[in-house]
Amino acid sequence: MLLNRLELQGFKSFPDKINLDFNHRITAVVGPNGSGKSNITDSIRWLLGERDARNLRGGKGEDLIFAGTESRPRVGLAQATIYFNNSSNSFPLDFKEVSISRRISRDGISQFFINKAEVRLKDLIDILAKAKLGARGLAVINQGEDDVFIKASSLERRAMIEETLGLKEYQLKKSDAVRRLQTTAFNLEKVKALIEELKPHLRSLKRQVSRYEGREELAHELRQLENNFYGGRLIKLREESSELSKQEGKLKEATHKQELALKKVEEEFNGVSLSEPQALKELKEVQTEREKLLIGRREIEKTVAKLEAQFEFEEKNLDLDLSSIRRAVEELRTLVKSLLEEDELSLLKTGIKQVSELIEGLFKSRKVEKSPDLEKNFKKLTADLNSLDKELEALNKKENSQRQLLEGFNQNFRRAYELVEKERKEFEKLREEGSRILLAKERTDTRLIDLREELSQIGLSVEKLEKASTNLPAAEAAEEQALRRMFKLRSELAGIGEVDEALVKEAKETEERYEFLTHQTADLEKAVADLKSLIQELDQKIYGEFSAAIKTINEEFTKLIKVIFGGGKARLVVQEAGVDIEIALPKKKVKGLEVLSGGERSLVSIAALFSLISVSPPPFLVLDEIDAALDENNARRFSQILKEFSRKTQFIVVTHNRATMEAADVLYGVTMSPDGTSKVVSLKLT
Repeated sequence: MLLNRLELQGFKSFPDKINLDFNHRITAVVGPNGSGKSNITDSIRWLLGERDARNLRGGKGEDLIFAGTESRPRVGLAQATIYFNNSSNSFPLDFKEVSISRRISRDGISQFFINKAEVRLKDLIDILAKAKLGARGLAVINQGEDDVFIKASSLERRAMIEETLGLKEYQLKKSDAVRRLQTTAFNLEKVKALIEELKPHLRSLKRQVSRYEGREELAHELRQLENNFYGGRLIKLREESSELSKQEGKLKEATHKQELALKKVEEEFNGVSLSEPQALKELKEVQTEREKLLIGRREIEKTVAKLEAQFEFEEKNLDLDLSSIRRAVEELRTLVKSLLEEDELSLLKTGIKQVSELIEGLFKSRKVEKSPDLEKNFKKLTADLNSLDKELEALNKKENSQRQLLEGFNQNFRRAYELVEKERKEFEKLREEGSRILLAKERTDTRLIDLREELSQIGLSVEKLEKASTNLPAAEAAEEQALRRMFKLRSELAGIGEVDEALVKEAKETEERYEFLTHQTADLEKAVADLKSLIQELDQKIYGEFSAAIKTINEEFTKLIKVIFGGGKARLVVQEAGVDIEIALPKKKVKGLEVLSGGERSLVSIAALFSLISVSPPPFLVLDEIDAALDENNARRFSQILKEFSRKTQFIVVTHNRATMEAADVLYGVTMSPDGTSKVVSLKLT
């Protein structure tokens, strides 16, 4: 991985945007004191997550923003962006180039970005740790801190080594695991305390609800019996109602058809009635005329009476046997009387004929001198009788004719009437059947209503029965047995009493909480065990890699000491928590760091630094004037070491030393312009 470039804008002495191309193995930054070249080093440390402004040569975050000069106003924010070539996937990001940006404003808002997406500082530190980078390691050595490794405490020294070795990622994981372990252990103790507090209350609740044991089974059995019993009744009544409805529908249809048929025959009967022939009327008229003729019998009776009187009056003048006359008159009277009382036409005719023959015979039996009056009356009687005979004959013929006509009408009328009566009887029969079915349906519907009421009284409903699983209607004996069982179950449930729902709910909730806490305890105990295992695993990994690296580092350390000092030896000694340095230089009897001069301390620090990066080369190193205390010979040795190690590590060096400048591929010169801002010029040397 290579550090590609650095962009600064508004950072310290760089108000304008500048770009520094670092795409070389060794880049040197040179310039006079106070020109702002160390601000480049500070910006890189700031980008690597440094949070303490004092480590960036400032008192507070606002000091990182260009404060302005007499000729240039101050700016509102400072921003720096560093670009990396990630083709080797050193960063755990799926990008070929990774940019890290940091921005701070005068109101104190600080933001971090990776490829322009805002991230948390914690996330940035984790990503940098995977790339063996960090603000507190040896990736950036600021001005005046060339002996930072030597003067650091043993604990700080160990942290620097671990970061250089790439073990900081594991240390971060371990720290996170330890923190989570502490939190989990605390939560575990808290949960255990809650469980102990909950136990007696749960036992008390269980004792109180124990009397309800078995009640649910009884209630369940009762519900099943009720569902089957009443559900069977419901099915049966609904089937009856459905069947009656079907019959009612069919009967309504049949009744409607029969009603139409009845109307049809009634219309036909009315037609027959209205077609009564004129003969009936005429027959009635004949009967009326005959009655009138019969009324005329009185006139004939009067005539007979006159004849009788005349016979008696004139009997002396008649040559007749008185007794014969008397018998004849008596016979005539009797005959006429019976004749006048007779209504039958045929008998009337016979009687009239007999009267005429009697009278005619009476006069022919003797030679009697007829008186004018007697003859007149006789003729009148004979004429009346003959007229009556003729009229009665005519009426008889007319009556017979009309009766023949009426006989056909009567037959049709009788047939039509009988048909109407037949259809009416069938219609009434269907109506009676409809009334019976309607009554049966009403009874069934009433039973359904009663069933609903009965269900309501026991806390059930038709809707609940419909949702419940219901068997087919049981036989009568089985229903009786079910009724007895339901009665017994209700009695037992009444004996147990109603469930205190609040108590049961509290017991259930308490038990659920107890079980939850118990499971949570198991989960927490497992988490504790897992975290301890993880910490142990990380410790082993850190210890194993650290111990192996220390051995190699010590070999390189001694080798570099011999190169730089022409002999001697040095090694890092791992203590319980930190790392100490043991060193022995040639021609010096005293051992230890305390007796070293300033130049010697710088050389030892350089040897230690390069021994570390020889074992685990970081992607880049920023060295700010760590060669300031070196003489010419040691400066050349330093430049040679830079060239040798630049094969694996990229270097950005702030320097005043000519030998170091000669080792660089590119020189960036930083100068202070008249307006009080830093300006950058570049020179490529290869």
